[in-house]
Amino acid sequence: MSAIVAIVGRPNVGKSTFFNRLIQRREAIVDAVSGVTRDRHYGKSDWNGKEFSLIDTGGYVLGSEDVFEKEIDKQVELAIEEADAIIFMVDAETGVTGMDEDVAKLLRRVNKPVFLTVNKVDNPKRAADAVEFYALGLGEYYNISSINGSGTGELLDELVKVLPEGEPEVDELPRFAVVGRPNAGKSSFINALIGEERYIVTDVAGTTRDSIDTKYDRFGFEFHLIDTAGIRRKAKVKEDLEFYSVMRSVRAIEHCDVCLLLLDATRGFDGQVENIFWLASRNNKGIVILVNKWDLVEDKETNTIKHYTQRIKQAIEPFTDVPILFISVLTKQRIFKAIETAVEVYKNRSKKIVTRRFNDIMLPIIESNPPPAYKGKYVKIKFCTQLPTPYPQFAFFCNLPQYVREPYKRFLENKVRENFDFSGVPITIFMRKK
Repeated sequence: MSAIVAIVGRPNVGKSTFFNRLIQRREAIVDAVSGVTRDRHYGKSDWNGKEFSLIDTGGYVLGSEDVFEKEIDKQVELAIEEADAIIFMVDAETGVTGMDEDVAKLLRRVNKPVFLTVNKVDNPKRAADAVEFYALGLGEYYNISSINGSGTGELLDELVKVLPEGEPEVDELPRFAVVGRPNAGKSSFINALIGEERYIVTDVAGTTRDSIDTKYDRFGFEFHLIDTAGIRRKAKVKEDLEFYSVMRSVRAIEHCDVCLLLLDATRGFDGQVENIFWLASRNNKGIVILVNKWDLVEDKETNTIKHYTQRIKQAIEPFTDVPILFISVLTKQRIFKAIETAVEVYKNRSKKIVTRRFNDIMLPIIESNPPPAYKGKYVKIKFCTQLPTPYPQFAFFCNLPQYVREPYKRFLENKVRENFDFSGVPITIFMRKK
């Protein structure tokens, strides 16, 4: 479980540039997944081995600066409520503004770590001018330049010191999060499972405003079900509650083992659903895709299950080894199959393969399909093993790991999937120097 860090501040101070710098640093090293749809306002970063999630609150505010002025208090208050630490960014070029003072006023009441960060400090004169930010009453400040990265190391050194350690879950039960767009039928799905109207179900999108946790103990299964408020399209995240539900959904995905991604068959696997899929995948969660309201799809001739499934698989390439179930929450069709499948995916995610067996199967495959020569150099893979992590990661030891390209890693992943059942679970392949 990683901590959440929110970046707050008025428009045009460089929040997004700073956010992108931190995200790219991590993704360049760790997240080499091809085809991942990047979400511009949520990402993962790490510094000195400590991982955290980053939310750029500026990404959720639309319209003119006047609109921002009306919304900024709500945005900052919600960031304060959900985040473990706050980076408050100001601009050395323009100096202290009235809006900066408004934000500082809110932040002075907070008993969470606040890092006053003065951006655009790219010459000695600006460094000297930055002293005026002491007037905001938030104590020490950090001079940085988002564009060239100067000063960010010192800021991050201090930031990771105050982030909470990821506490292990005391409860050993699996945690399944029901995620998806608003009005896809998530609350109805949970009501159908637990057999009681625990949730208010209406056909108004966004009725569920919070993540709600239910312990499920029926039909031989026991686990926690988390109903997340629907993750909205970013263009619609205008009101404070919407922003709140996005932050809660991010946290729910991070804290679960398997995501049940529910989508409305009549709307299809659109860009927002795809973003949620990659968010879950990037967090190494198990995934089951549930196509709800299949009974409402009118043109069943051209919209056969086979064609619909193909379209989803095209959208999620190369990670296509994901169970896709067609359900109807209204008629309770296949909803228990959905839970059975989630339990199987949970087991796949925690599966451990004995090293000797793994080598016995994988090394002959590698021998008959070695990595292509690169610049005249031949890669020889001599040994492979599953790493001792909570989700499936595999290391292949060879003489020249830097010459193994992405297509070959995908080939290895496909062979692992063909020989061992990891359906619904992202797999990471590392090439290591032997």
